[in-house]
Amino acid sequence: MANVYSELRLPLVDGEKRPGDVTEDICRPLEGQAGPLWWVAFLAAASVLMLGVAAVSYLFAKGVGVWGLNRTVGWGFDITNFVFWVGIGHAGTLISAVLFLFRQRWRTAVNRSAEAMTIFAVMCAGLFPLIHMGRPWLAFFVFPYPNTRGPLWINFRSALCWDVFAISTYFLISLGFWYIGMIPDLATLRDRAVSTTKRFLFGFFSLGWDGSMRTWLRYETVYLLLAGLATPLVFSVHTIVSFDFATSVIPGWHTTIFPPYFVSGAIFSGLAMVLTLMLIARKTMHLENYITSRHVSAMCKLIIGTGGIVGMAYATEFFIAWFSGNEYERFVFINRALGPYAWAYWTMVCCNVLVPQFFWFRKIRSNLMVVWILSIFINIGMWFERFVIIVTSLHRDFLPSSWTYYVPTKIEIATLLGSFGLFFTCFLLFCRFLPVLAMAEVKGVLGYARAKNGDRS
Repeated sequence: MANVYSELRLPLVDGEKRPGDVTEDICRPLEGQAGPLWWVAFLAAASVLMLGVAAVSYLFAKGVGVWGLNRTVGWGFDITNFVFWVGIGHAGTLISAVLFLFRQRWRTAVNRSAEAMTIFAVMCAGLFPLIHMGRPWLAFFVFPYPNTRGPLWINFRSALCWDVFAISTYFLISLGFWYIGMIPDLATLRDRAVSTTKRFLFGFFSLGWDGSMRTWLRYETVYLLLAGLATPLVFSVHTIVSFDFATSVIPGWHTTIFPPYFVSGAIFSGLAMVLTLMLIARKTMHLENYITSRHVSAMCKLIIGTGGIVGMAYATEFFIAWFSGNEYERFVFINRALGPYAWAYWTMVCCNVLVPQFFWFRKIRSNLMVVWILSIFINIGMWFERFVIIVTSLHRDFLPSSWTYYVPTKIEIATLLGSFGLFFTCFLLFCRFLPVLAMAEVKGVLGYARAKNGDRS
């Protein structure tokens, strides 16, 4: 019998796919030779990564004096990049855990790559506090473990210390959530593997998966529990990152709006990065039937919502600075909009407030090239948001004689580029050796929107 679809709900997978087609389409790119496009992208990303390695090596040899930091601006590109990458890592858990708990079936086309993006983004974020220490070989001081230093401990009341615990917890939970979700697909790759080495590796990491009802029941129970554990982390991790600023006494930072502001901004930037990556993967790996324009449209609508929260936070900051009557707060925000870094502030506003408004139009949401370009602008804007928050609040302090202008050096720029090189290198390796779509979950939505005539063909 021919498939008859409901007039109210469109299918989540195009092309009249069967379960066997899903397995073949997702596994085929992993089993053959990598195409020239993948090699070009991988070599480009690896080259940029090597540039970053060279910059960090030079930094370790010479010290943080090679950065453009000065007496007034003690945080620059390094902490800007740290907050940016932590934010990028938020959307993976949002899509995988929160949307799973809310039974949003469209997440199945993007959750696997979003989870991988979370892991790689947190790895990039963790590098910057490490190198900002100046003496990274003493990084173990920030971890609470039994030691021989007697009463010498870190200050557990410091928000910088909380960062270590929150982000490491987030990384471990996200890694476990990503891995558990891949176990059924790893078993599929094990059964299809021709190479003895691949069969052994996939067999080892699939944990003896046999596909029985008992195995599926335990798998789904564990997956649900991990989703419940991961959901609070979406809101707690960037809240704690915001405490790095909110617990200080610096005008522009000392505000209670930072926790929700940072969380919404993190999800906003993470969604834009997911959209950027999934559109590339969709085209290069020929997944047009699985990552459809409807999935892209749903992501765009989430961006509209979180972008609206971010825009409201910008307006709230200015209102509170005016309403408080504090001349120092007023000066900070006027200086952001009209001072030496006004170009960065208005770049942030244009990319984060104006650009998402284009997603209100269905014609734009259905034009995937335009969506991809707009998502890149949002990523740029969110990086500038962190730059504006950090630098413009520091470069004009309480002592006018110490006012200065921060200019990043080539080493800082190379380190930033190197973090992008690390991120894209890891993501490309993931796309090459592991399934970018959750095969088991995609198969579960093949019958979505079919009529109530019982047709499951």
